[in-house]
Amino acid sequence: MIAKAKAVAHGIRAMLYVSGESRNKKHPERITRICDNFMPQGIDATGIFTEMKFATMNHPNIKNNVIRMEISPAMEHSENFTLDDWRKLWQDFAAAFDIQEIRDKDGKVVSAQTNISGSKSSVWLHEESDSGIPHLHAIVSRVDEDGNINNDHAIHLRAQRAAEMIARQRGWTTAQHIHETNIPKVSADCMDVLRELDKWSWDGYQERLAAKGYDLYLRKDKKDVIRGYVLLKGNTKFKASELGKGRNLTASRIKQTWEKLHQDKAQQVRTATKQSVLPTPSVPNGTQQKSQSVIRQSNPIFEDYTTYKLNSQPTVFEHDGKTYKRYLPDKVLDYFNDEFDYRELANWQDLQNLAMAYFTLIASPYEVTSGGGGGGSQSDLKWGRDLDEDEIEFARRCAREASHRLGIQRKSGIKRK
Repeated sequence: MIAKAKAVAHGIRAMLYVSGESRNKKHPERITRICDNFMPQGIDATGIFTEMKFATMNHPNIKNNVIRMEISPAMEHSENFTLDDWRKLWQDFAAAFDIQEIRDKDGKVVSAQTNISGSKSSVWLHEESDSGIPHLHAIVSRVDEDGNINNDHAIHLRAQRAAEMIARQRGWTTAQHIHETNIPKVSADCMDVLRELDKWSWDGYQERLAAKGYDLYLRKDKKDVIRGYVLLKGNTKFKASELGKGRNLTASRIKQTWEKLHQDKAQQVRTATKQSVLPTPSVPNGTQQKSQSVIRQSNPIFEDYTTYKLNSQPTVFEHDGKTYKRYLPDKVLDYFNDEFDYRELANWQDLQNLAMAYFTLIASPYEVTSGGGGGGSQSDLKWGRDLDEDEIEFARRCAREASHRLGIQRKSGIKRK
């Protein structure tokens, strides 16, 4: 299930589109009214928007006076829905949307609970022109019936989380789960395309991806330099930064990845040729065993997080009965906060503590510890950031290891603070 939300100023145009009265809507016959809340029933788009304008009269400074929403469950979950089922889905979604209290990484409330359930709204069922996939569109007033403003800060995140909650409540597969499940397959397809390319070019990359069913959209700066790209397959979007290993499929690194793949291929050919011509020399057992131990020896990167660096924050966490203070990168802290959300997990603090201990090398999932998370003795340490990993990739690995060690304990539901 996918949900989107955005506060907009062009309320009348949005309302005309949602109701099918817009001249730009190709198939208005595929639109069905589901419900109008806190308004006379059956009025047209202009009447609905007028009602919402009246609701915001006492707040003239509100520029974006309505919220536009879209709710799309998977086809297999809604194929037998009646109009009452769609109405119940809207009501459940609105309740899940309202109950959230969004906080920043310091615990400060940045978006208080909303009340779209108690606001004027008009909800309509649409069917996609080509696929026939049904989904809900809703227009909601920014001001509820009590005169309070519905906060629109991080509104897209609020909608995504509401969709995830409803999907879990109903036993549906969540959009995030589907997305994460598909990432390894998409990454493998991209790597296969790079192996197939005899010469690197964006046109060749795009053409071969299209043959596998992907649409490639390049993001360029004002100087026409490619800064990023997105892959689309169906309704699913994959950012380049999510794919591959160690961000090796991003726009800035993909050419080097292609070169490495073809260098490795050439090296394998040369090695095979050399082995077929030259006899294999005999090596004493002691020498051979020593060489094998060197091959197995890993060479991880050891970062020092005990001192301040640009774009880092002081962080205090506990491990094995001790308290540690480290300076972690902002992006890593954001990742741990998102991955182990205190609103959803009962053991989020333990998970974060262990993941941070792994990240700073205070602890290791292999039961080998360093001398204090940066700067200590690491002569026997096998755990650390790989050479081809960036900090976010390593943070993901730390989070996975923490989850495997402690397990995920989900809360029974989001509780009002």
